Amino acid sequence: MEEERNELPAPPKFRYKLFKYATLTVLFLAVFLGLGFTGLEATSSSKFCASCHEMKPQYYTWKASSHSEVECDSCHIQPGVKNYAKAKGEGVVELYKKQTDTYIAPIKMPNLIPDEACEKCHNMDRREVTPSGDIIIPHTKHKTEGVKCVECHSGTAHGEISDRKVTYKSDYEKWDEKLGAALMKDKKFTSPQMDTCMECHQARKATLECKACHETTMLPKTHKSADFKAGGHGKIQPSELKNCEKCHSYMSTEEYDLFKEDPSYTKFLKKDTPNTTNVTVSQYAKTNTFCKECHGKRPESHQITSFMTKHGSLSKDTQKCMTCHESRITSNSPVTKVQCASCHPSSHKDTWRDRHPFKVPENQKYNKTCLKCHVEKTCAKCHKTK
Repeated sequence: MEEERNELPAPPKFRYKLFKYATLTVLFLAVFLGLGFTGLEATSSSKFCASCHEMKPQYYTWKASSHSEVECDSCHIQPGVKNYAKAKGEGVVELYKKQTDTYIAPIKMPNLIPDEACEKCHNMDRREVTPSGDIIIPHTKHKTEGVKCVECHSGTAHGEISDRKVTYKSDYEKWDEKLGAALMKDKKFTSPQMDTCMECHQARKATLECKACHETTMLPKTHKSADFKAGGHGKIQPSELKNCEKCHSYMSTEEYDLFKEDPSYTKFLKKDTPNTTNVTVSQYAKTNTFCKECHGKRPESHQITSFMTKHGSLSKDTQKCMTCHESRITSNSPVTKVQCASCHPSSHKDTWRDRHPFKVPENQKYNKTCLKCHVEKTCAKCHKTK
């Protein structure tokens, strides 16, 4: 009797309640999971990143970049459930910092983008196409040497805006698509530059020869003319010197900052007129030691015996002299040490008697008495003792 009683079906009323609760549970789980997945998907979109005003710089530069069709999480969250969950957890922390205004600006990446993120789209084994047909960039060789993708391509998505100091709190309201596009327009911050290659090669003690990265000699057409080296290059305009810098800056044995630019925030965010450095050809020739090979040598025109006494009347265009020399010793040029003041001191002006250590008679001429203080070898170039 006991066994028969246990096998009896549940009453209809109890079965209805069981079915009701089970249905509600399944429906609740479906809604919860649906909302959860929707929420995860929504918070993973690039548009969601822009909902925080402190992310405006990153969002608008990304929109203007070559990676604008790649969602943020594709690069910034590594594959795997663990990494995904960790990123969402860190997002909650950042949300708290935003609400309490305790976040640090400018925002910087805590970790660099790993190569794996890039290689999801880019195949390094077959990556031989480069922006210029002349440039040689063996990606596989760089990878073998341990060079990370971001070491060369750090500004691809955001134009290095944090390093350019344009992402401070006070500037967030200025950001829009126009400003983002303006900051990404300068290829110097978005694409690998020769500076990047040269600095890395120097640090790793790799070759600095042109042929290591260029298939041709890279000699411009203007350099091939017969009169270019003979003096034609001195006629270029100051505005063209930046083109010279692209190659010749690496050929100087001494550093210089003739072409130092104003910071980005001066150009764009504060909307001030940036100062432009107007470097002359003669300034460049006296600063870059690559020029020393020619400008440091005595020209043929200087070889005549009477040059020292007649050079003042030999050239009607004194500006040619200033290409190598200076009128006064006002700078320590690494190219040419001889200046006009080396032989013609500024103390020989009309007022030199007033500044002389002791009084000199009006009719006083150069004689051996002067040599008690002055150097005969220098003075004798112009004066003769009686």
